[in-house]
Amino acid sequence: MNGLIPARKPAFRPPAGACDCHMHIYGPTDIYPPAPGSPFPPVKGGDIATYLELRKVLGLTRAVVVQPSVYGFDNSATLDAMAVMGDDARGVAVVPPDVSDAELERLTGLGIRGIRFFMIGGGVLGWDDLERLAARTAAFGWHVQMQMDGRHLHEEEARLAALPGSLVIDHNGKFLEPVSPDHEGFCALRRLIDRGRTWVKTSGVYETSRVGAPDYADVAVLARTLIETVPDRCLFATNWPHPSKPNALPDDARLLDLFAGWCGDEKTAATIMVDNPATVYGFAPLP
Repeated sequence: MNGLIPARKPAFRPPAGACDCHMHIYGPTDIYPPAPGSPFPPVKGGDIATYLELRKVLGLTRAVVVQPSVYGFDNSATLDAMAVMGDDARGVAVVPPDVSDAELERLTGLGIRGIRFFMIGGGVLGWDDLERLAARTAAFGWHVQMQMDGRHLHEEEARLAALPGSLVIDHNGKFLEPVSPDHEGFCALRRLIDRGRTWVKTSGVYETSRVGAPDYADVAVLARTLIETVPDRCLFATNWPHPSKPNALPDDARLLDLFAGWCGDEKTAATIMVDNPATVYGFAPLP
């Protein structure tokens, strides 16, 4: 197996309907050309066929395909991957500020449920686009998916709290330097969650950890704190194929087992992996 698929299955077996709420799909550049000027390269091997192998190894059922920044406003790779997975897939797109209502309606019909704002450099939407596009897309039932340096969440808290619709925060707040749960940015995240319209992905601990594998303890403390205190607002995700760490890929089986340990019991894991995604992304109830 290559580094994008773990060599072993995780010890934890997810419940039926378990959803990977943040992953990306890439493809050949002749079919999916990078956006002009994109600082990001496509991830080699990060295609839908390989992801389906990973999903089988991990025992996952559903997925939310998040538009990679490398493709800018061209959501083709995301939509094509969603089509392969059918009813088990939803998507988060990136659309231009002048997007038409007809295009928003089309994307909604194809399973798009959110708009991505990537504020850490390289994204094609900025803070000036936030309120207008949040309002436009909320009319179609979309949420705002926000990735920014969590160390500044308290500075943007009032702005984010005022957005219409729901808000999904990536990767435990995505603190670019590990922080403790009493950090003002993490406290702002907790307040946003307590307002009742914000969700958070307990994912990507490997991205910003300074202590590293196997437990990523300096960042995992945030994921564990969120799961212990607000499990009904947490989401599970792999962040596959780990575009920020192409030369130091984490072990997805190990990450899944870590998540199960943070949950502590099957009921909590099912809430985060099955029930919460069904609410956020509109998946049908399980048979």
